[in-house]
Amino acid sequence: MRTVGVVVNPEKAAQDPQVTVRVREAVSTLLRHGLVVRVNADGARAVRLEELSASEQELAESSDALVVVGGDGTILRAARTGAVRGVPVLGVNVGGFGFLAEVGLQELSEALERLVAGRHAVEERMMLAAEVVRSGEVAERFLALNDMVVTKSGYARLMPIRVCVNGEHLATYLADGLIVSTPTGSTAYNLSAGGPILSPGVRAMVITPICPHTLTARPVVVDADDVATVEVASGVEGVLLTVDGQVGCPLRGGDVVQVRRAEERARLVRLKTPSFYELLRQKFAWGER
Repeated sequence: MRTVGVVVNPEKAAQDPQVTVRVREAVSTLLRHGLVVRVNADGARAVRLEELSASEQELAESSDALVVVGGDGTILRAARTGAVRGVPVLGVNVGGFGFLAEVGLQELSEALERLVAGRHAVEERMMLAAEVVRSGEVAERFLALNDMVVTKSGYARLMPIRVCVNGEHLATYLADGLIVSTPTGSTAYNLSAGGPILSPGVRAMVITPICPHTLTARPVVVDADDVATVEVASGVEGVLLTVDGQVGCPLRGGDVVQVRRAEERARLVRLKTPSFYELLRQKFAWGER
């Protein structure tokens, strides 16, 4: 390991002075080990390390590992950027649930010592690739760790959504939208919409309608090698494709969104033996409420 990229959520740094203290300590630790360190531009300004500033794209292209300080949203963005080169991501939770984070802010220094010494494992997570097909041509391509979501913007109105799996018609939902989720994303929007929780190692995708106008519509779990196709009905306007709740594009009537398992995989640094079920119990306080 020669270069480490540090991604800091500037809003978290502004809210909690300990973020600045811990990140500066972490950078000093990495430099003491003789490593090259770069910090995302917004984060560098927030923690007063402007001399180490670089864009997040530059960090992903030049780093051997990414240390991400923030909530799950910050980790999601870094994981997508780093997945192209297979850069492992160490998530440091300063947010709420912190499903993707490995350590808390107070554990950062010890975590970095283990990272530099190579005393860690890397867990790979399935990702989704989506293509927006318009008039027979691919108009947009996206990569997601959590989910691809098709919804209406503006006024709250139902819309017809035709869904096919491997070219076979599955259902046409009259709903607020539709989620196609990875196992990792099954604890995110999918869970809020009534979808099932999948262990991260399950080779599957979840197709979950959002508020469907029928009592018989249910989420469907399909194989990871299946291709889910979501068709926007002609004449329907104000439809959006949202990727991991962060990026996306407007869709037009007649557009088709093809979602499949991506070739890329998110790589998460693990310092302890992961227990997904213990994580669920802790985060949701099952049996404690």
